Amino acid sequence: MFRLLAIDTLHDSIFELLKALPTVQFEYQPDWKRADILANVGEFEGLIVRSKTPIDAEFLAHAPRLRLIARAGSGLDLIDLEIANRQKITCVNAPEGNRDAVAEHAIGLLINLLHKTAVGNAQVKAGKWLREANRGYELKGKTVGIVGYGNIGYEVAKRLVAFGCEVLAYDIRPKHHAIAQAQETDMATIFAKADILTLHVPLTSETKKMVGEEYIAQFAKPIWLINTSRGEVVQLGAVCKALEAGKLLGVGFDVLENEKINALTTEQQAHFDYLAQSEQAILTPHIAGWTFESYRRINEVLVEKIGKFLAGVAHIK
Repeated sequence: MFRLLAIDTLHDSIFELLKALPTVQFEYQPDWKRADILANVGEFEGLIVRSKTPIDAEFLAHAPRLRLIARAGSGLDLIDLEIANRQKITCVNAPEGNRDAVAEHAIGLLINLLHKTAVGNAQVKAGKWLREANRGYELKGKTVGIVGYGNIGYEVAKRLVAFGCEVLAYDIRPKHHAIAQAQETDMATIFAKADILTLHVPLTSETKKMVGEEYIAQFAKPIWLINTSRGEVVQLGAVCKALEAGKLLGVGFDVLENEKINALTTEQQAHFDYLAQSEQAILTPHIAGWTFESYRRINEVLVEKIGKFLAGVAHIK
């Protein structure tokens, strides 16, 4: 039997779905703390995680039998992939499970910014009826740069095409999707042409703090910026300066550098306070991929990939 441990809360569908894998013995322990997990993980060959605890050197030292880590989400940044690879542990994720949710949320943030929906809503509820002050911009005809053209970036591109945008996409590894939705290009072209930038990259050593003052300064035009990827990709200090200088027309962020907003450093608090009071900023609490539909779909994707792993499929996508 393949012993599989889940240490985070999952949609209840996981139990029924795993019945299709009769060689799996499943243990569900979402209430275990890190100490409990480290004391017991050595008994398991497989692990399902979300974001409870880092799968780091200490963790993996306690898991000599581990052969598979399945992340119930899209990012793998909490897993030390270098050590996992050395220990011949296969790591899979489920970006297909929440790609539609994140794409819809990114478009929602963008339209909200362009049409000043959140600002207008707050003003009307406060008894202010300010039409001219809230004149917006249409998405149609805008040039949108997508950085990160994987599962989610591709779904965002599909929706932007339907709105009548020119869509340019850059990915460190060209994708060449079967049905082209965006023109794959380089960053120089995006810097020269984009009206809007939307980020869909994983958090890596290359993308951490990628969007700073120098990066923003390279855009030929003032832009709107959307980030539904990882908060640490964008330096909020640079964002505040760019909003003040007019280099950024508005920002829609579902993620922040530090999402423990009651435990910010003094500098982080200053940046957060600036964005919180700005009518040019919309902030949501990392919910882009957090829909009722994606909650179940992530399980479906994971169980399919666990099945492929058990069947000996060499390269699991």
